[in-house]
Amino acid sequence: MLYRLVITESQRQDNKIILHPDQEHYLRRVVRLNDGQFFIAINGRGNGWQVKLTPIGGEITNDIVENKELPMEVSLMVSLPKGSGFDDIVRCTTELGVSRLYPIMADRTLLKPKENKLVRWRKIAQEASEQCERLIVPYIAPPLPFLEAIQQMEDDSSRFIAVARNTDKHLFNCLNPLDLPSQITIATGCEGGWTTNEIQSAIAHNFQPITLGKRILRAVTAPIAIMALIASLAEK
Repeated sequence: MLYRLVITESQRQDNKIILHPDQEHYLRRVVRLNDGQFFIAINGRGNGWQVKLTPIGGEITNDIVENKELPMEVSLMVSLPKGSGFDDIVRCTTELGVSRLYPIMADRTLLKPKENKLVRWRKIAQEASEQCERLIVPYIAPPLPFLEAIQQMEDDSSRFIAVARNTDKHLFNCLNPLDLPSQITIATGCEGGWTTNEIQSAIAHNFQPITLGKRILRAVTAPIAIMALIASLAEK
């Protein structure tokens, strides 16, 4: 198994890879690669290359041709949970194939993220993509108020909002594995759930209320359960 490393577009120059000092240090001192040994560089947008480590960086030897993505784009709008729970959501949903994550500040959100949180979440997504061997790094949006975020969703996306203690259809019954939509957007609430106003506003923006089952899932569990369900339907 070759170690994977996310690079920026500017680091690829023809068939050469220009490594940042911290990347070279990691490859040589932590992974313990020597000149002539190989690793995989990915740009996080679907392209990857097998690269030979050289004294001045890396030399591309082959393109990596593989598709480990879901057959649809999945966007999760996640009301920020308390503490570091969103770190776990980013990591796990990236492994399960999420395309985009929108951190949401809902009426009952307690966490008020600092600016450095977005940098941390994007770093976690990058590391999780390397670990699970994806060529794409999910996009992590800057945090937005819920009502502002739902107005920015793409019109052609199938939209759902998970609501606890309701009698609506289960997400499983809203998705036909033989005819899955090309884009899915699902919103999940924080501790305490959505307010009535938020649910009504979501419905007004074409979000369909759904349930995730009879049990009440934690704010961290719900988005992970959603991704596990969608990945199972898409890849069975």
